[in-house]
Amino acid sequence: MRIVKIGLGAFILSCLEIPGFAYAESVQFPICDSGKRVTCVVDGDTIWLRGTKIRLEAIDTPEIGGARCKDELARGVRAQGRLQALLNAGDFVLMRAGNRDQDRYGRKLRTVMISGADVTETLISEGLAKRWTGTKVAWCD
Repeated sequence: MRIVKIGLGAFILSCLEIPGFAYAESVQFPICDSGKRVTCVVDGDTIWLRGTKIRLEAIDTPEIGGARCKDELARGVRAQGRLQALLNAGDFVLMRAGNRDQDRYGRKLRTVMISGADVTETLISEGLAKRWTGTKVAWCD
């Protein structure tokens, strides 16, 4: 039997490519700043994990960069903070659940589960996100 050793980063990146594959992760997520993004929360529906940009599947949250009004910016900051708190609370499972691997911007499309709960459903139920229907949500009144 041949045993192959790979680095943790290589293993995680390979897992991101396998349809239906899930893995548990525990890592601290700061809010992204203007520097190099490795592991951080961009906004309420986008994160970086070990250098890979990931978009939460099937939701839209208010924009922070490019917000169209003060209310959208405030809502976006709340969604970003809530996603950060959820991810930093402990272990989470990241998996590819949909039929597409990435969106048109090259972000990996993934579902994040924490204690058996879909993070997107938590954000929707708290009014911080809306289900993605294929068109941008209007967050300004």
